[in-house]
Parts: sequence; structure tokens; C-alpha cells
Amino acid sequence: MRLLLVEDDDLLRESLRRDLRAAGYAVDACADGVEAAHLGEVEPYEMVVLDLGLPHRSGLDVLRDWRARGITVPVLVLTARDAWYERVDGFQAGADDYLGKPFHFEELLARLAALAKRSRGHAPAPLSAEGWHLDEARQVACHQDGREVTLTAIEFRMLRCFLLRPGQVLSKAVLIGHVYEGTHDADSNVIEVFVNRLRSKLGRELIATRRGQGYVLVTGAGSGG
Repeated sequence: MRLLLVEDDDLLRESLRRDLRAAGYAVDACADGVEAAHLGEVEPYEMVVLDLGLPHRSGLDVLRDWRARGITVPVLVLTARDAWYERVDGFQAGADDYLGKPFHFEELLARLAALAKRSRGHAPAPLSAEGWHLDEARQVACHQDGREVTLTAIEFRMLRCFLLRPGQVLSKAVLIGHVYEGTHDADSNVIEVFVNRLRSKLGRELIATRRGQGYVLVTGAGSGG
């Protein structure tokens, strides 16, 4: 899952970027409102963690502008402004959740996971398909028969991307945008390599190829090569 982190405190931003990456997110980070506004308009983020007290342009202004432009990406406001009326301002501007500083990183992770599932129409339950479910805390795929498969960071991000969109055809460009940070070559065969790694670990029938289109997580009957 690709996430934009907007935080002007250098130490906190780098700490959060490191910890979010370790938790399986592809993270782009910036420190001011002008750059945040631009990135939110041109990049396909699935989630934004947005500080309000930003240089050059406030987080509230950025959020209001995104919503006015029809940008519906889920936004978790992360700020020291924690009075009730400031929370109201954040929600009225279009925030989806609000977490005051200081905070525990585990709570931030839990809120992001719940927000991602709500935005996809999922109840806050483990992501699962075809007997497998994803243990997001440990980055492990678990089968109902008791097997556990350890995943690399990229494998974990890719499997989560598929599990959030069961039955949907995902192009290489879409997958690259959601599992990598920054800009990458959509013609690279790196996605095929990691899809094949997932197939070797979880079963070739789980992810089908759609020639000329991309890949799809198979649910129910069906298979692919």
C-alpha cells in the first residue's frame, strides 16, 4: 500500500517513514504543504498521514483543496492540535481519522489498517482469500491448515494489494505504484518476478495472469498461468 507522509518535524518524519516501511508500506514523505498538495494531486496514493502545522501552506488548506478537487484518498490527520474544536475543523475539512500527538506507533498502524479496510468496503477483519489470511503485524501469510509463510517486504505489499482487491485485474503499472516508492519503470519485469514468488509460496492457482492486462487474485473456482 502506497502512503504519503506529510510531517515537517525532520526527526519524527524519518522515524515514521522507517517504521511504516518496516510495517510494509511504500512511503513517500514531504515536509511542507505546497509539495504535499502537488503530490496528492499527481500520485496514486491509497492513504495520507497529514500534519496540520506545515510551512508554506497549512494541512487544513491542503486537505480542503484535495476534497474540492474530488480527491477522495483517505486522510489520517496527525497533529499536536488536539482540542475538540480543532478535531471538528479537521473532520469538516475532509479528514477520515484524527490522531493527536504524542501517540503510540502501534495505534497509528491500527488506525491505518482499519481506515484502509473501510475505504475498500471491508470489515476490520484479517485480509483473506482461498484459505490464506494475512497476519499484517508479523508480515506472514497463514493458511487454515496451520502453515505459515514468511514474506519479504515487497511480497507482503503485493499480497496485501491483491487481497484488498480480490477478483480485480491489476496491471503492472498499478502494482508498481502500490508496492514501490517514487517513480518506477512500469515496463520492468520486476512485478512478474514477485508474482511468481508469491505463486511458489502460496500456490500457482492463487494469482492468475490476464494476458495484456495484468494479474488477478482468483477467488472461488478458476486458475491462471
